[in-house]
Amino acid sequence: MKMKITTLFALGAVIATLAFTSCTKYPGFKKSESGIFYKFHVEGSDTAKAVEGSILTMNMKYRIKIDDKDSVFFNSAEIGKPFEINLAKSEFKGDIYEALGMLHIGDSATFIINASDFFIKTVKSPQLPAGVDSTSMMYFDVKLLNAQTMEARQKAEAEKAEKFRSEEPAKLQAYVKKNNVTVAPTASGLYIITQNAGSGRAIAKTDFVTINLTVSSIEGEKIFSTADRNQPITFEFGQPFDTKGFDEAIASMKKGSKATVVVPSAMGFGDRGKKDMNGKDIITPFSPVVYDIEVVDLKTKAENEKAKKLEEANAKKAADEAQSKESSLIQQYVKDNKIAVAPTASGLYYVEKTKGTGPKATAGKKVKVHYRGKLFNGKVFDSSLDRKPSVPYEFTLGRGEVIPGWDEGIAMMNVGAKGILIIPSKLAYGANGSGGDITPFSPLVFDVELVSISDK
Repeated sequence: MKMKITTLFALGAVIATLAFTSCTKYPGFKKSESGIFYKFHVEGSDTAKAVEGSILTMNMKYRIKIDDKDSVFFNSAEIGKPFEINLAKSEFKGDIYEALGMLHIGDSATFIINASDFFIKTVKSPQLPAGVDSTSMMYFDVKLLNAQTMEARQKAEAEKAEKFRSEEPAKLQAYVKKNNVTVAPTASGLYIITQNAGSGRAIAKTDFVTINLTVSSIEGEKIFSTADRNQPITFEFGQPFDTKGFDEAIASMKKGSKATVVVPSAMGFGDRGKKDMNGKDIITPFSPVVYDIEVVDLKTKAENEKAKKLEEANAKKAADEAQSKESSLIQQYVKDNKIAVAPTASGLYYVEKTKGTGPKATAGKKVKVHYRGKLFNGKVFDSSLDRKPSVPYEFTLGRGEVIPGWDEGIAMMNVGAKGILIIPSKLAYGANGSGGDITPFSPLVFDVELVSISDK
């Protein structure tokens, strides 16, 4: 079984653009001979020790101090699973691998590591992030939950999978009994519990099927539902979609059909289960799943192509109307919001709210910008301020890394300035739009703050 183990290189990349501040006093910390500052909150010696090559499972939080305040950039508690790494051989005295090697299972500690050494020597970054120098430090808060060899880990995973396999029959029977299921299973083991048989022809290969779908564990925990986003799914039957069990169930349904389908793991996600992008189990190995399926619509391939052409024609008509109305829409917005500044030659409006006192942004410089993007109806579609932590967006000015309205507008600002950019669609996402919110020929409004400028 292949396991996903995170490396410290990925950890370093997450914070590679963040500024660090100098910190020289560490009350309560001891210093190792190699220069690591450390403080044990819980320390023992009667458990296994972290050794080179072992897989470490830990709760980890890493942070920096900015203006004597902690800024947390990662906390394993927030992703719902412990953090795991392979403990590599220490590359130099005082590195993070040496620090982690000081731990026994059950220990918790805080380590302070030189940031410059970490980025240049451990992460192999070609240059230091802005604000990092030889005195910059980073903090690791760690509790070691387990330390295993790869062989031990594989054995533990195999034992866990075997446990799930042995429990599956009982889980299926418990569901059948609890829900008073009276239908017999199919030859492959599916229970198809029909609430509405539907009408019309059966679903055939190459049909385009539109469904509402909820996927749950056999214990009733919801895993996915189209109802959460109020948007049914359309797929071509006969093409790989989810599981063999799902395909078998769909083949028995018609337009208007509604059914609950219990799928054993052999027809579901098997001995691997399903994991999220962080490696956390969504569906554990040898686990049955339950589908609630409603067939909303059914089209042949020809009917689907015809409907798609009609949809494209309607979208083009809407885009043409939006393009023809954009100029008057901008003028009305300017009037309603009592904007007195004149637009630039390109049509961009920059309304300064707070005058910046720092240097002016120029092409080729790295800039950091806080922003909130809105449609003309006031709907916010993106914001750096709503993220946790609220890290400003960084890009190189004048290199086309952002929409043209940003390259032009930010170049009008000094560090510390806050203002509003009113950007016509030709300087934004134009005829294509972006995502579901920004339709073609949509002018945009951005509240912006120029946080900093640097050469690199």
